[in-house]
Parts: sequence; structure tokens; C-alpha cells
Amino acid sequence: MFMKVIAPLIFVLLWSLVGCVSLPPAPHITPAQRAHWAKVKTGKFAWGIAASSYQYEDPAVVPSDKMYFQTDWDTLIQSRKAPPKGNADYSWSLWQKDLKVLKEIKPTHYRLSVEWARIEPQPGVYNEEAIRNYVKRVRQLKAAGIEPVVCLWHFTFPQWLYNSRHPTESNWLHPLVDSHWRVFVTKMVRAFGSDVRFYMPQNEPNGQLTTAYIGGLWPPARTLDYKTYYRALDASVRQFRECAAIIRSLRKDAIIIAVEAFPWWERGLFDPGNFFYNSMQRFNLEHPDRIYDVCDVMGINYYYSRVVDPISFTALKQNGPCYSSMGWRINPKALYKDIQLIANRYGKPIIITENGIATNCDAKRIQYICNHVAMVKLARRNGYDVRGYYVWSLADNYEWHYGYKAKFGLCAVSPYTMNRLPRPSAFYFRDLAAGCSSTSSRKFSSIHRCLSTKYTEGNSIISM
Repeated sequence: MFMKVIAPLIFVLLWSLVGCVSLPPAPHITPAQRAHWAKVKTGKFAWGIAASSYQYEDPAVVPSDKMYFQTDWDTLIQSRKAPPKGNADYSWSLWQKDLKVLKEIKPTHYRLSVEWARIEPQPGVYNEEAIRNYVKRVRQLKAAGIEPVVCLWHFTFPQWLYNSRHPTESNWLHPLVDSHWRVFVTKMVRAFGSDVRFYMPQNEPNGQLTTAYIGGLWPPARTLDYKTYYRALDASVRQFRECAAIIRSLRKDAIIIAVEAFPWWERGLFDPGNFFYNSMQRFNLEHPDRIYDVCDVMGINYYYSRVVDPISFTALKQNGPCYSSMGWRINPKALYKDIQLIANRYGKPIIITENGIATNCDAKRIQYICNHVAMVKLARRNGYDVRGYYVWSLADNYEWHYGYKAKFGLCAVSPYTMNRLPRPSAFYFRDLAAGCSSTSSRKFSSIHRCLSTKYTEGNSIISM
């Protein structure tokens, strides 16, 4: 009886939203611009591995240390709105363990990020030793034949940019952020000098803005705060463009990559006016629409597709062979659609800057990589200018509000020694990077059996 009454009201509401939100118009790109941008030289196809500072590094400082730092995410954790992080993978203190396994896997590129809070633990106080440490890392990567790709911001802000009393004046919107961002970026780019050519000013600013100001999950944890969302969007765009200008002024041949989140949204039956679909597409596109012109390459972070309507948003987490352990729908064909969309919309070369799966079954990870790489190869054969593919991630790590439950790593991490333990997927990716002619997951016959049988995410067939 309840549904008989409420269902018509829901449809009346949805129809009333028709036309309330439209898709953002595409930028006007001329054929001459496309031809010019295609000339950017990025080298051979990149087989990269991606990681981030906060998700991997231990703080390695105590509160009594003058260089002690915390981030806005530490504040979120202390308020019990996110799982405890602890020391993550100890990648600050035990970087050599990461480097050792990278030498085994031999990617062509390794993407790492710089923790702003570690560099500037207090306003105007800079940790020169930490800067030298990051420089040493990129030099060690280059010595190992791995091209370093540096991301200057990967979700976290120094805690001193977080205002708990006035959260709408935090992070992107803090009064100090512009001036200190300029100094931070300038310091790091000067320090890296000729050792780093590939830069990512920000990681997934579109996703972070949506999760922080609409979804209410990430700092400053605002829910449906559209007014502050658009203010923060303006600030993020401004800081991206300023970062790009600083990089170009200090290294003329730098390659600037815009890394944005592009989950593939599909129209839902219960969204007749496309209100929800158009809204999610706006969250995807509003940031890249305003910065594409100052970058050399568009980066696509793609993991899943999802139907967009009120029913799908309230549905329980999905499980099974077609979903990751986080309930994300596996859809390789949607990566091809993303490539089409971004290529046609912005006219820039493309790199898949993140792609991976949370799973306890490594055979499923291999199949996921295999199927998504196949879509990249198909796109290249069809004329799309895709310059690289980066897998997320090197090792299992702290996955934000999912904590340590989501296993994305090509390597497991020993809880006793913190050694990185390569899974078969690590060697599969090594073969891809080495240019082996066969990229079929069936090559790994000892683990292929689970691909043709039903299994649960809780049961790993690879014990590490």
C-alpha cells in the first residue's frame, strides 16, 4: 500500500526535475589546436605504477619533533570519521623496500606524490631534509631506469589549513592557501630541477571536491554544500593553473598532466529527466573543462561504471565476479568510452593515470588489467592518442575511508617485516612493461582456474 502511494509521488518529483541540470557544453577545440597538441613529445608508451604519499608513507616524526606534522585527514581520523591509518606501508622510513620491488617489476614510469604537510609542517617552516629525501628518491628511480612522475597534491592538506570552527574556510578556501601553495610548488620544482620532467599538479580534484563538499566523506566533510563546492572549485582551478605556470617557468620542457576522476556514468530508469546523470557528469567535467588548456596530457583515472538514479544510489553493495571487493562494477568497455569522451572533448593526448581493482583474488586482478589494457590497445588502433597506462597500485595501502580492507596492490605487504611480496599480477605487469607479445591472463595457468569458477572476495587463492 505504501509503495502504491509513494511511487507516483517519486515519479512526479523526478519529472519536475527535468531540465533543472543540463550537461556542461564542451569546449570549442579547433582542428589546428588538436594537431598542435598532438605534437607534444612524451616518449615511448608508458607502463606505469601509481602510488601516493599519504596512503604509503609513515609520518616518521613524533609530536616533540620541530618538524612534526599532521594533515586534514589526520583530523578526520581523530574525529572517528575515517579508519585509523597508523604508519601505512612505512614508505618514508622503508623506501628502499619499494625501490627494490620496483626494480623487480621494471615499470617504465613510477608515479609518486609529495606530502605538502611534511614539507611545510607549520606556516612558513620548511623541512629541507624532507625535500632532499624526495629528490634522492627520484634520482634513485632514474638510476634504476624508471621515469619519475611527480604529483604535487594528492588529496591531503597541511592541518594548519584546516579550520575546524569554520570548515567552509578550510583547505582550498583557507586565507593562506594561495600564497603558501605558490611557495611550496616553487620549492619542489626547483629542488627536482632536471631530474623531473613529468608533473601532475593535482590528483583527481574533481573527485575530491565532490566527495568533500557533496558526499560529506572527506575533509571538510560537507554534505550537499553546493555553494561551498563551487567556491572550492574556483580555488582549485586557480591553484592548478598557477601551479602549471610555475612549472613551465622553471622547466620549459616539462610535461604537465591533468589527472581527473572519470567514473563512467550510465543513465538510469528512475532518472527520467536526467537530473542525476547530468549532475554526476557535471561533477566529472567542471574542473577539467577549466584547466585542459594549460596541460599537455589529459589523465584518466578510471575504475568502474555505475547506473545513476535514486535507486542505484541507495542500493546495497554489489558482490560477485563482475564487482570489486568495494562493490565497484567492473566494466572495461567503459574505459574505451571514457577515452572517446575525453579525446573528443579536449583534443589532448591521453594517459590512463590510474586503473586497478580491489580484490583478494589475484587472478581477478590479472584479468581486470588484461581486459582494460585490451581497451587501451583497441583505442590506439582506432586512432585515439593514448600515451600510457598506469596501474593502481604498487602495494596494498591505506585506501581512505575504506581503510586497509581494499587490496589494490601488485604486491602484498608482510605485517611482520613490511617486505613487499609480489603477487603474480606484478609479474604479469612486468611482462606488459617489457613488451611481451602475449598479454593473455591465461599465460598464468596456475591461477587461471578461479576465473572460470564462482568465488567469493573473502577467499584469496593467492596466499601471501
